[in-house]
Amino acid sequence: MGAMVQTKLCVVTHTFLPHVGGIERVVYEQCKRLMQKQFEPMVLTHRNYTERNYVFDGIKVQCYDSMNIGFRLGIPYAIPHVSSLKTFLETVKSNDLIHVHGHPYLSSFLAAKIAKRYSKPLVLTQHNTFIEYNNIWDTAEKLNDLAIGKQVLKEADKIIVVSDATRNYVLSLGADPEKIEVLHNGVDLNRFKPLTGVKDEMRKKLGISKDASVVLTVRRLVYKNGIDTLLESAEIAVKKDPTIVFVVVGKGPDFEEVKEKIVQLGIQRNFRLTGFVSDVDLPLYYNVADLFALPSKSGEGLPLVALEAMACGLPVIATNVGGISEVMNEKYGKLVPPNSPDSLAEAILEFSSKNLSVLEKDLRAMMEQRCSWDKNVEKLSQIYEELI
Repeated sequence: MGAMVQTKLCVVTHTFLPHVGGIERVVYEQCKRLMQKQFEPMVLTHRNYTERNYVFDGIKVQCYDSMNIGFRLGIPYAIPHVSSLKTFLETVKSNDLIHVHGHPYLSSFLAAKIAKRYSKPLVLTQHNTFIEYNNIWDTAEKLNDLAIGKQVLKEADKIIVVSDATRNYVLSLGADPEKIEVLHNGVDLNRFKPLTGVKDEMRKKLGISKDASVVLTVRRLVYKNGIDTLLESAEIAVKKDPTIVFVVVGKGPDFEEVKEKIVQLGIQRNFRLTGFVSDVDLPLYYNVADLFALPSKSGEGLPLVALEAMACGLPVIATNVGGISEVMNEKYGKLVPPNSPDSLAEAILEFSSKNLSVLEKDLRAMMEQRCSWDKNVEKLSQIYEELI
C-alpha cells in the first residue's frame, strides 16, 4: 500500500497564536491533532506584529495585511487590505478543504466566497453567541451579522457550533439546520489537572493564608466579561466571610479601572489581580484555588476557562449565559443569573463553606470522560471526511 494521501487543510482564523485567546487555542489544539491524522493543516490569519509567514509549534501560518480596528477597545476586527486578496486566492486554491472560524469576520467572508468559486468544501465553526455591548457596537454587530454573517452561513457546507446556545444563535440568522453539528470544545487534560503540593507553595508566593477560601477567575479584563459583577459580589461575600480571597488572572483594557475600584470598595486584602500569567504557569493558578467564578454577561459559546477549571477539579460558579449550562453538573457548581452580584456572592459563600476536596476526584473523572481534545478532533476529522 502507498502512503496515505494528505488532505491539505486551510484554517482561516481572525487571530492566531502568539496572540492569546479562546479561538486561537481551539484552532491550535485541533491543528496539532489533525497533523497526526491524514491532514496537513495551515493557518491563514491577519498580520499582527508577526512575520508574514511563520511556524508556530509545527503549524504553518500565512498572514495577510489588514487594517486593525477596535483592538485597543477589546473589540478586535481586522479588515483585509485589497492587497491581501492575492494571498486569499492563492491559499484557498492550493488547499483541498477550507475551515473558517467565526461567521462575522471579513476574512471568513472572503475565504468562503473564494472557496465556493473554486468548488472547495467549506466548514465554518461558530464559537460565541451574540455579544451584548449595550452600546453602538450592538447595532454594528447586528448589521454585520446580516451583511457578512448570513452570507458565510449560507456558503458553508457544514456549520460546527460549540454549544446548543450557539446553534440557536446561527439558526436565528437563517442557518440551515441540516448543516449544523454541535461539537463541544475540549480541554488539554495533561496540562490542566489537580497537582499535588502546589496549593501551599503557590499560596505562600501570593501571600494568601492556608485557611483562606480562594475564588479564581481567568478572564480578559473587559466589560463583557462581567468583571464589574465580580467586584460587587466580592464586596458582599467578603463582608460575610473575611477568609474568602478572590484572585483574578488576566489583563485587558479595563485593568487600571478595576485596580481603582478594588481600592474604592476597600477590598484590597481580599482581591488580587495577577495581571498576565503565561500558559505554562496557568495550571498552577487553577491549583491555588478552591472554586472558579465566571461572571460573563453574554456572548459565551463554551468558555474554555470553565473546562480548564473543572479539569483541575474546581467547582464552577457561572452566570447562565451561552453554552456553559451544557457542560455543568449541578453537583459540581452552580448557575446564577448574569449581572446579579447578590446571587453570585450567595453561591460563592455556599460553596466556600463545603468540603470541596471530595468533589475534586469525581469532577476530574467526569471531565476525563467527556471533554478531551482527542475526542473533539476524532469527530472533526469525520466531518471533514464526509466533505472530501
